Amino acid sequence: MKVAVIGAGSWGTALALVLISNKHDVKCWTIEQSTIDDILKKGENTRFLPGVKIPKEIFITDDLYAAAHDAEVIINALPSQVTRSVVPQVCKAMECKNQIWVTVSKGIENNTYLRISEVINQAAHISLDRIVALSGPSHAEEVGRNIPTAIVSSSVNLDAAKIVQDLFMTPYLRVYASPDIIGVELGGALKNIVALAAGICDGAGFGDNTKAALMTRGLVEMSRLGIEMGAQSNTFAGLSGMGDLIVTCMSRHSRNRHVGEEIGKGRKLADILGEMVQVAEGVKTTLSAYELSQKRGVEMPITEQIYLTLFKNKSPMEAMYDLMTRASKIEDWGS
Repeated sequence: MKVAVIGAGSWGTALALVLISNKHDVKCWTIEQSTIDDILKKGENTRFLPGVKIPKEIFITDDLYAAAHDAEVIINALPSQVTRSVVPQVCKAMECKNQIWVTVSKGIENNTYLRISEVINQAAHISLDRIVALSGPSHAEEVGRNIPTAIVSSSVNLDAAKIVQDLFMTPYLRVYASPDIIGVELGGALKNIVALAAGICDGAGFGDNTKAALMTRGLVEMSRLGIEMGAQSNTFAGLSGMGDLIVTCMSRHSRNRHVGEEIGKGRKLADILGEMVQVAEGVKTTLSAYELSQKRGVEMPITEQIYLTLFKNKSPMEAMYDLMTRASKIEDWGS
């Protein structure tokens, strides 16, 4: 198939490598000339995916028409908060209007509280039955090196999800299909908040017990908000929920865990983000999720404390104390 990858960061690049290994026609678009130069001259995306060779068969350009005009599948690999501004430009560049759109962004749009599939639907008038979310425990640094990985392809249209499943399936990338796009997208977005908490736990010098508690209770919060938004609870026990939560809270590759760790050491958020090459989606998603939980009346104490730590200068020690001294409860999925 003819595939356009919009965004040549680490994940967009890794997915392009998967697609080219499956003999698809792959074109990548980016606005960053330095990335284009690196790929063309060095055969490597040194800024976003260093050490991984990129074959010449992958076409790279800053021209949206050249990348997308004849594509049958569009991969949205842009940061969540810029998707709305770019997607309409992609649509203008396309000749065919029946493409499948695949979003691999993991976030919730600020102010609107929309999932990224909903942003694409609203901003570009793309029918939801042609939009697929691809998510799960999948660091680009490992997928780009053919390390065995499993992810989920999800859509309200299961046939579309299965097309994308087949598009990406390889001996080292196993893809499952799911009709619960709400749960899959929210799992991928909300786990980044818990990863920030796990990183703070590491940076502040708390222990493994603490991180295990944060991850477990964080999963409860993810499910709680997801169910309120119409997701299936069992989705959060799967790859896009628990699976992605585990890898993002534990991995050295995790940008969100890194940000949390630096916060836990006492550094300022602006300084941390200012020195990062890639986007830590969990920071802005924390703002969306906290406001959404308040709007919907969903109790999310970990999310609330991360919000206060990131945006209201609350100390990690005080945040942990307030979590630990909440009123006693019976443990169940809703408490």
